[in-house]
Amino acid sequence: MKKILLISLLTILTITGVKSQEKIQFGVKGGINFTNITSNELYNKEYKTGFHVGALVEIPFGNKFSLQPEILYSTQGVKGEVPMYYDFIYPGGPAPQPMMGEYKLDYIQVPVLAKIYVIKNFSLEIGPSFNFLVNDELIYNSWTSTDIGKSFEFSGIVGLSYKIKNGFFANARYFHGFTNALDSNFSEPKNYGFSTGFGYLFK
Repeated sequence: MKKILLISLLTILTITGVKSQEKIQFGVKGGINFTNITSNELYNKEYKTGFHVGALVEIPFGNKFSLQPEILYSTQGVKGEVPMYYDFIYPGGPAPQPMMGEYKLDYIQVPVLAKIYVIKNFSLEIGPSFNFLVNDELIYNSWTSTDIGKSFEFSGIVGLSYKIKNGFFANARYFHGFTNALDSNFSEPKNYGFSTGFGYLFK
């Protein structure tokens, strides 16, 4: 149902954009992610470095406002210390040392962003992102677990974009999940982080 609603929304946006008097531009982009999760199931958390790559279309409505749907492949997650609970098995025994663990969450993301041009070529980006999980793992020591993530995540994005020249642009964003990223009985884990990257708009 969510996928049907999403496809319908993008179709409406595209049809509306066709009626615009400005030129619609298609493009490609890629960059680096620095991500984390608001979970209390890991200690001493570290940002995980990942990447994103995909395509976009900018649909202008005048000189100051555009809509920009995108479709991205994005790798996210977090690193941290996984607590060990062997004391439940061996009461009174020494507490084991925590081991470093890593959550890996890969998504197909569909942001639908409003672009507000503050000055020429420099814009504020803001809007929702509809994220579909395609791969998930929890890895620590030699042990791996899957099926730990929610199949769908809804998040928000705010960022800045600058058109350099000859179709090239750079952007930086902050994103934060509004829905849980992991199946958890102990917390409400949500993705958050930063991304930066470059792209090209075809003429």
